[in-house]
Amino acid sequence: MWGWLLFYGGTASVAFGSAYYHLRPDDNRVLLDTLPMMIAYSSLFSTFILERLGERIGLSCLFSLVVLAVLSTSYARTFNDLRLCMIFQLIPCIAIPIMTFLFPPKYTHSRYWLWTVGVFILAKMEALADMKIYRANNYIISGHSLEHLCSAIAPVLVTVMLMHRSCRFPRLGEIKECP
Repeated sequence: MWGWLLFYGGTASVAFGSAYYHLRPDDNRVLLDTLPMMIAYSSLFSTFILERLGERIGLSCLFSLVVLAVLSTSYARTFNDLRLCMIFQLIPCIAIPIMTFLFPPKYTHSRYWLWTVGVFILAKMEALADMKIYRANNYIISGHSLEHLCSAIAPVLVTVMLMHRSCRFPRLGEIKECP
């Protein structure tokens, strides 16, 4: 519950923080753009961990990852170095697909986690190819703009997953016999 609350709160805060930053981009305003995103990423990842590995581990990860999100954002702002933020954002893109196959889901519609990761990776690729995309489509839309649009799809996918999922009951072959 706390993970979802922080995810949706962070996502809503991104809208305002990003708008504020993009009105007049500067180093002081970028914190209001980056920090809510980092909190949303970390809370979403910890929620995935909670669902796959258990509540105790998930809640521990929630606290730890939110603290790391704040620290990595502060580091980026202080030292003008985004590498730590990028690593922090990309770790879930590697871990979620691996954990999806290693640990059984507790809920149906788990494939939406993979779709969400795919959309996020696409958004990051669009950001990296910003000017190439801008030139390729004759200066109509930049990769950065496409990154924002693509990133907006992730919360939609997660919301659709939450709307349609239910508890997944194990098949008889998956139930271990009691001693």
